[in-house]
Amino acid sequence: MWSRQMKFCYSFGILALLWGGYALMYLPADNEVKSLGIFLFKLGPFVCAALSVSLLDPDLVKWLRLNILAIFLCFGVFFFLYVPRMFFDVFYNQGEELYYQTLVIVPFLILSFTLAFRLGGGSTGDCLRVAFGLLILMLSGLEDLAYLVINPHEIGKWSPIPEYWDWPSHMIVRLGHIPSKYEAYGFIAFHLALALFVAVYPFKFLSRYASFFGVSGQK
Repeated sequence: MWSRQMKFCYSFGILALLWGGYALMYLPADNEVKSLGIFLFKLGPFVCAALSVSLLDPDLVKWLRLNILAIFLCFGVFFFLYVPRMFFDVFYNQGEELYYQTLVIVPFLILSFTLAFRLGGGSTGDCLRVAFGLLILMLSGLEDLAYLVINPHEIGKWSPIPEYWDWPSHMIVRLGHIPSKYEAYGFIAFHLALALFVAVYPFKFLSRYASFFGVSGQK
């Protein structure tokens, strides 16, 4: 319970809670990313939480008989907190907070998938692949492209893809300017390739740090 690995797990978990709590309580609930600094700051709690989940000792969780309950809890946060808030916001607030609420819940879902993978026997390294690979996909801009191509934006009509994309602030702050549609295509393609790289590259050079975190073998 107090192995070196679990001490790091607890430490990263507490840091994630404190950092994330501060971001939720004291930073404005903006739908847009105002600057690259804010963008990176808001990624901090996710990084810490991903490290915490990936270092979690699944045998300890199973020994305490908390593995199934942990999955129930993740489902409960989504279905009994996010879903009611989503419906209320759509019905009574014209969906003004829905986008921000979704920006918060999607990283939580990524961490939930990572936790389920860890409890199912996934190694620390593969859990990090899942967490950061899915984060890259989230930030890829593919969702913005999908919004344009899978939805009829006028009744019976499909709108052409805009020449310049002035709405995806997560793209704009990283590129430093409003991208053209071809720049956006390149941005998306790069992130898809990066996610694939994260999924399959062996990262053998990182194995030297495993002992520092108390991780042994395939754990």
